Amino acid sequence: MRTTLPARRVRKAAVAVPAALGLLALTGCGAADMTKQASPYAAAQGTRSVTLSTQSWVGAQANVAVAKYLLEHELGYRVDTVQVDEVPAWDALSQGRVDALLEDWGHPEQQQRYVEDKKTIVSGGGLGVTGHIGWFVPTYFAKQHPDVTDWKNLDKYAAQLRSGESGGKGQLLDGSPSYVTNDTALVKNLKLDYKVVFAGSEAAQITQIKQFAKEKKPFLTYWYSPQWLFTKVPMTEVKLPPHKEGCDADPDKVACAYPHTPLEKFLNAGFARKGGDAAAFLKKFRWTTEQQNEVALMIADQKLSPDEAAEKWVKANKPTWQSWLP
Repeated sequence: MRTTLPARRVRKAAVAVPAALGLLALTGCGAADMTKQASPYAAAQGTRSVTLSTQSWVGAQANVAVAKYLLEHELGYRVDTVQVDEVPAWDALSQGRVDALLEDWGHPEQQQRYVEDKKTIVSGGGLGVTGHIGWFVPTYFAKQHPDVTDWKNLDKYAAQLRSGESGGKGQLLDGSPSYVTNDTALVKNLKLDYKVVFAGSEAAQITQIKQFAKEKKPFLTYWYSPQWLFTKVPMTEVKLPPHKEGCDADPDKVACAYPHTPLEKFLNAGFARKGGDAAAFLKKFRWTTEQQNEVALMIADQKLSPDEAAEKWVKANKPTWQSWLP
């Protein structure tokens, strides 16, 4: 879950995504580094095959599930998926170990290296979804204490937001340390009486948030949109100092909010040139936040497999996906 931090230090610097891995794990930002693992279909002579990078958060899984279903059932391809962390995914894409990455939250360093300098990766166009990371409190708590939605007032509530892991400070719950996240620097630079505590994955973070909500307990969490959990646990964003161009250029000095990032697709350059209908389809693949959340909710909350969720969505949305076909 994912911002354009310098290299997005990936939601930890890109902090990892969405952890939810659990959901991954459905989720948004720590899978294993799979750069050394080639697809079983990679370079198979005469095989119409595509290898897609799958990130750990459920929104990314939704993208891949629908693309995979249509590539297989409408275009006749064999599709392999490989789970890779955010930054290693760029290495795998450059090397041709995967053909496409369908949801990037902004990695300027990798984009400069592989797209601009080496030219081994090309843009596949926008996904149609805008991503945003922020700090959130449950809406029931924000209604009781409206001033908590301004970061300047967070210390007032630190005692109520403590946990056994936060060492006497208020707890700021994060997901996976592999996601793009500036939170440790933000807490330090804004001089807040809080400690960042990592749940370990998106799935683990979701479990904790749901438990807090069930008990109507207050919490402060790193979260992101698009994300299906907002439909189950309404949350209100805490206003951080406004984001300005370059305010997050130095990861150690960040003291501003996360940006709103149009999510982008990227293709291996060779695949983009020679990938035929598959490459053409992936370039056209573009949907809305609401459509992505619909599939993500089926996977994460209704417990359908990604393939089952994709089939259900595809059968109900033919006018949308028909325009993606070459």
